Amino acid sequence: MRTSSRIWFILPLAAAACQQAPKADKAAVSEPQAVLTQASGHTLPLDTTACILFWIGTKPTGEHKGSFRFRDGEIFVNDSTITGGNFTINIASLRNLDLNKQPDMQQQLEEELRGANFFDAGQFPTAKFEVTEVTPYHPAASDESVLLKDATHMIRGNLTMKNATKNITFPAKIVYEKGKVKAAANFNIDRTQWGMTYRADKSLQDKLINSVVNIQFELITK
Repeated sequence: MRTSSRIWFILPLAAAACQQAPKADKAAVSEPQAVLTQASGHTLPLDTTACILFWIGTKPTGEHKGSFRFRDGEIFVNDSTITGGNFTINIASLRNLDLNKQPDMQQQLEEELRGANFFDAGQFPTAKFEVTEVTPYHPAASDESVLLKDATHMIRGNLTMKNATKNITFPAKIVYEKGKVKAAANFNIDRTQWGMTYRADKSLQDKLINSVVNIQFELITK
């Protein structure tokens, strides 16, 4: 997976001097919606060997970067129109990518993120995203409301992490060619919406972990 195709997950928004989450579109969050099912067309399975979900987490003293692997997934296509999809993320696959020269700290961080204060991989070994709506996005020349370059669609879907499900909306670039679907997105979400409130209180100052999480990804089907 190229450096430009990433999905970033977890963590501050303290004082102005603190490290901030990467600038990106803010995903709208609402209550769960009805999931789209395959009405017609065909199913394209996700190429899990080629897709990685990366995350960036920030705090007053810096940031951490890491990844997840997809367990499985599929995208529904009717002619050249994307009609739905679903993806399962293997939480136990969480890895840190910026502490390679400090393996003890790297292991400690990975264990903390997989633990009960964050993803609780023991009880909730997977996270799931299920598409509820896909609509074409055709911005006007003067439209600066969407930051993702060359966005083609607005994606709405139910994101389930731990025991919480929320519907999120974000722009994406989707291309269907040569029988394959490629999809990319870059957006921010608030981890506390899924019950991950550990060190999210801004009064913690240098112990704060940002609630704003940047997610950036690229998916490709077989």
